[in-house]
Amino acid sequence: MKLVTAEQMRGLEKAAVEAGSSEARLMEEAGLATAQEAWMLLGTLEGRRILVLAGPGNNGGDAMVAARHLREWGAELFVYVPKDRADDEQENALREQEIPVIQGSGDTDGSSLADLISSCELIIDGLLGIGRSRPLEDDDPIAKTLDAVREIRESASPPKLMAVDLASGMDPDTGSVDAHTVSPDVTVAFGLPKVGMYQCPASNFTGRVQVIDIGIPQAAMDAIDLELLTARSTRDALPSRPDDANKGSFGKVLIVGGSRRYRGAPVLAAAAAYRAGAGMATIACAEALIPSMAPAIAEATWLPMPESADGTMAGKAAVELRSELATFDTAIVGPGLGRGEETAALVWALLPDLAALAKGFVLDADGLNAIAEMPDGAERTPPNAVMTPHPGEMARLLGKTVVEVQADRLGATQEAATKYGCTVVLKGAHTVIASPAGSVRLCPYSNPLLASAGTGDVLAGMIGGYLGQGVEPFQAACLAVYLHAAVGEGLRETHGTAGIRAGDMAERLPHVVRELAAP
Repeated sequence: MKLVTAEQMRGLEKAAVEAGSSEARLMEEAGLATAQEAWMLLGTLEGRRILVLAGPGNNGGDAMVAARHLREWGAELFVYVPKDRADDEQENALREQEIPVIQGSGDTDGSSLADLISSCELIIDGLLGIGRSRPLEDDDPIAKTLDAVREIRESASPPKLMAVDLASGMDPDTGSVDAHTVSPDVTVAFGLPKVGMYQCPASNFTGRVQVIDIGIPQAAMDAIDLELLTARSTRDALPSRPDDANKGSFGKVLIVGGSRRYRGAPVLAAAAAYRAGAGMATIACAEALIPSMAPAIAEATWLPMPESADGTMAGKAAVELRSELATFDTAIVGPGLGRGEETAALVWALLPDLAALAKGFVLDADGLNAIAEMPDGAERTPPNAVMTPHPGEMARLLGKTVVEVQADRLGATQEAATKYGCTVVLKGAHTVIASPAGSVRLCPYSNPLLASAGTGDVLAGMIGGYLGQGVEPFQAACLAVYLHAAVGEGLRETHGTAGIRAGDMAERLPHVVRELAAP
C-alpha cells in the first residue's frame, strides 16, 4: 500500500487539478466519502445526532461538505467552528440548509460544548489536516475543543469519533502527535494514507484506517515509491523452493561475529538463517570460543579464527577470511563482534572482499559501529550491503543524537541510504527500510514483545538467509522485516507483550511463512 508525505499529497492534488479536476471538486469528493463512511459507521442516519468540528482550513471544508450530505440523508447535524473561517461557499451552503453553525468556544444555545458533544452519537473531527505546523497552545480554541472531546470520549458511554484525513494534531510525516490529539475510531484517509500514521506514536491515534478515492490520477499515485509492507507483497517475494534442490541451492551463509562477552549473537543469527531457508550457515569466530558456542547449534559449521587480547576476533583474521569468502554466497558481519581497534581493523580490511559477494551481505551491530568510526566509512561501504542499525547505531552512523533520529525515522533512514549508498534498515517500532535509489518501505507493526536482546540478531540472520537464496538486498530486507514482525505478532497472541526470548522467534518463523504462503 502506498503512503505519502504532506508534500507528496499536495503534489497529488495538484496532479488531479492539472488532469481536469479542481480544488472544489476534490473537496466535494472528500466530503461525500466522509459522509458515506459515517453512514456505514452508524448503520442508519434518520434522526441520529452528529457533531461536525470544522477547522479554519481545507480539512474543515471537507467536514462541512460531509455535514451537508449527512443532513440530506436524514441525520440531525450540528457544526462547531472553534476558529473563524472565511465566509466561504461551504459555510454558506450549510446555512442555506439551516444546519446550525456554532461559532466560538462559548455556550451553544444555553448548553456547553461538552453537553453538545455528549448528546451526539458521532463526532467528525475536521479541525486540522496535513497543514499542521506547530504545537497547539493550551488556550487555543482548537485545543480546548479537542480537550472537550477527549473528556467525553473517556466517559462510560462515549460517542464515536471519526477523523477527516488524519487525527487533528498529528504530524503527517514524522508521526508525532500534539498533546491535545484524540484517538478516533476511524480515520478516513483521502487518496492515500499519510506516512506519519504508521509511525509511533501516531499509529496509536488512527483507529481503523479507511482509504477512499477522491479522484487522484492513478499514474500519479503509482509514481510514489513509499509503501507499507503487506502480507501480499511479502508472499509474492518469498523465494521458490524446488523439490530437486540441495543445500547449495539455498545459499551458504557466513556469520562473522562473537566475542567473549557476546557468544550468543552469532548463534542466533545462524539459527535464523537456517529457519529462513538457508542451505548452510557457518560461524567464523575466535577459536577459543567454539567449544562453548557449538553445543547451542549443532547444524552450524565453524571457521576458527585468531583471537585478540580483549577476547574479540583479531584483525589479522581478515587475511584468513579473504580466502574463505569466495566459497560463500553471502555474509553477516557484526553480531557480537565486540568493539575496539581489532574489530575496526577486521571490518575495514574485509569490506573490499565483501563487495565481491554477488548476493550481497549484512552489516549489523558492531560491524556498523566499526563503519561509523571510520573516516572513510561511507566511501568504503559496498552498494551490495544491507545495514541494520538500531537508533543508537544510526545516530553514530549519521553523527546525530538518538533523539534526532527518532524524531524523523523516515528521514534518517533515507539519509543513511544515500550517504552509505546501500540498503538501510532502521530497526524499532515500525521499522523503516530505504534504498539508495529512493525506495522506502515501512513495517505496519510495532510490538514491545520484540524489545529484548537478540531479536536484532535474528533479523540479521533472516536477511542473510534470504540473500543466500537469491533475493536481492532491498527485497530481502523487506521480506525479513515483515516476517520478523509477523512472528512477533503471532507470539503476542500467545504470550502477551513480554516474556519471549529471541530464539523463540527463529523457532516460529517457518510456521508463519507456511501460513503466509498457504493458498
